Amino acid sequence: MRVMTVMGARPQFIKMAPVRLALHARGHEEISVHTGQHYDPGLSDIFFQPLGLPRPRHNLEVGSGTHGEQTARMLSAAERTMIEERPDGVVAIGDTNSTLAGALAAVKLHIPVAHIEAGLRSFNRRMPEEHNRVCTDHLSDRLYYSTRAACENLVREGLLAKAVRSGDVTLDSVRLFSATDGGPELALLLDRVGPRPFAVLTLHRAENTDDADRFRRLWGRINEMAWPVVFPIHPRTREVLARLALSTVPSVHVSSPIEYATMLGLLRRASLLLTDSGGLQKEAYFLGVPCLTLREETEWVETIEAGWNRLYDLSTFPPIDAEAESRRHGVAIEEYGNGHAAERIVEDLESWLGSRATGL
Repeated sequence: MRVMTVMGARPQFIKMAPVRLALHARGHEEISVHTGQHYDPGLSDIFFQPLGLPRPRHNLEVGSGTHGEQTARMLSAAERTMIEERPDGVVAIGDTNSTLAGALAAVKLHIPVAHIEAGLRSFNRRMPEEHNRVCTDHLSDRLYYSTRAACENLVREGLLAKAVRSGDVTLDSVRLFSATDGGPELALLLDRVGPRPFAVLTLHRAENTDDADRFRRLWGRINEMAWPVVFPIHPRTREVLARLALSTVPSVHVSSPIEYATMLGLLRRASLLLTDSGGLQKEAYFLGVPCLTLREETEWVETIEAGWNRLYDLSTFPPIDAEAESRRHGVAIEEYGNGHAAERIVEDLESWLGSRATGL
């Protein structure tokens, strides 16, 4: 079986890793494609070698641009690559422009498409990710989902016949790579915060960074926190800080993007996560760390229902009480599975793609 995996952003490199490993372990040929959506070395290169994975066979090097420009370049380049390689199927993951472009290129070439993390909905139509994930689900031939809420969304949209419950590949990634200690980079970060309880921050989504007033107010609340904060900064956010001439207080420790094992080690030792990222909300749960999500909604509603996660009120920007937030703990979320989602996905791909090839 020749399977093309399409990815282009930091979370996709991480979550596709166990799928790639499972494909190799079962003797299949993986044709990996990096769209170049995240082209900063701190957001792409650092995630391949530490995970024990070969670098992608193809790098489309699309770079930045508006959503339309970037997606169009990806679509054109992905189409050429698929015509050249002629895979048996294409696997896309997540909700980025890379996801949509990969799926669209494949269906126009009549190549079967599977979408991992299907059925997620924020119901926020201002988010480009929401359009990407909805379109990709409707384009795809196979939909791998993990939660009851995702399944209900697929039922509502008439897509259940294509859906397969797989479990959550993020748990696979956490189990695979959280055993490492994070090395000297983690030791340096921990040395900076000292022995006190600390929080980890990620902040990069357009809904926060593109609104100058919103960003200033949010940044002010972060700087007012009583706890030290470790902030691996996204290039977009670094540019916003510079453009708005915003500084940090000594308790906010800004670092460059860090590789995955180091991030897991840092999060495991933290007492609180502040984030507008999607996957980190789940990774915090897997590591037993309460999360405050700096958004108005989340796709991972079960983390809210289980008590591990809470949405920050972006209408009033209340002070962030790190001590109180860190005391929140919830119940187990069984829907995420047992850390073997990638194996289930690859086994199903074998059966599904095999039946299509034989006409069964």
